[in-house]
Amino acid sequence: MPAADELVERALAEFRTTGDRWGEAAALASRTKRASFRGDVAEGVRDGERSLALFTELGDRWGRLYAGDQLAYLAEIAGDYATAGRLHRDGLRAAEDLRLWTDVTYRLASLGRLALLTGDHDRAREFHERAMRLAAQQSNRFAEEFARMGLAQLARRTGDLDGAEAHLRTILAWHERLAADYGRPFYGVTLVLAELGFVAEERGDAGLARSLHERGLAAAREIGDPRAEALAHEGLAGAAALTGDRRETWSHLTEAIRLRESARAPLPPAERRDVERAVTRSLRR
Repeated sequence: MPAADELVERALAEFRTTGDRWGEAAALASRTKRASFRGDVAEGVRDGERSLALFTELGDRWGRLYAGDQLAYLAEIAGDYATAGRLHRDGLRAAEDLRLWTDVTYRLASLGRLALLTGDHDRAREFHERAMRLAAQQSNRFAEEFARMGLAQLARRTGDLDGAEAHLRTILAWHERLAADYGRPFYGVTLVLAELGFVAEERGDAGLARSLHERGLAAAREIGDPRAEALAHEGLAGAAALTGDRRETWSHLTEAIRLRESARAPLPPAERRDVERAVTRSLRR
């Protein structure tokens, strides 16, 4: 991450010096993506909106797709699902028109994620399954696992813990191979470990849940993502509540709130299910 940030900043400075507006727009879009990895939503939105405006002025449809994609993810983080949906639908139409099938798979999966968050489980399944099929046809494992994660989350939300775990174990094995290749945790593994931890907690296995969330916390710290750290603390709160340790539960929840506030990205209402379960269980004991 630090090396990539330095390269993006150098490129942005040179593009601005030479008056290369397309290059500036592309560098800003890359900076937006990196800001989302760090959990810096405000910085990401600022750069993303400037990138989208420049690509629009230049009439570059691919650039609009790229910048809009990043802004859509940031809107989702902020709980603005209407904006995220509009940007992803615009992106899907553009990607289909441009025959950019990799982008199509991500837009389909992203629309599936929004359907999941807004409670439309049938549409969520449809979008994610379409994305997985298309990704497999394109031999795009990254896009395929992105879509599989949506199906795993859908399975857990609908009470199919075995189905969720099967998907998650497949994704985790893939992440572990990536980590072996790159020598460090790969971005996204924190969500896989968190989801597996929540599956364990919902089954009543506090020890396994704690172990998985601790692994997720360590990976989040190595990657440098405060939102992922917060998610791990929320998971650890759930594991503590399962054992009746109210003090530890609230300690982890307080730290999660602090981390999300540091990233200026509070947990949206549609994503509070796991936290609410921990709070409710803690208050009953």
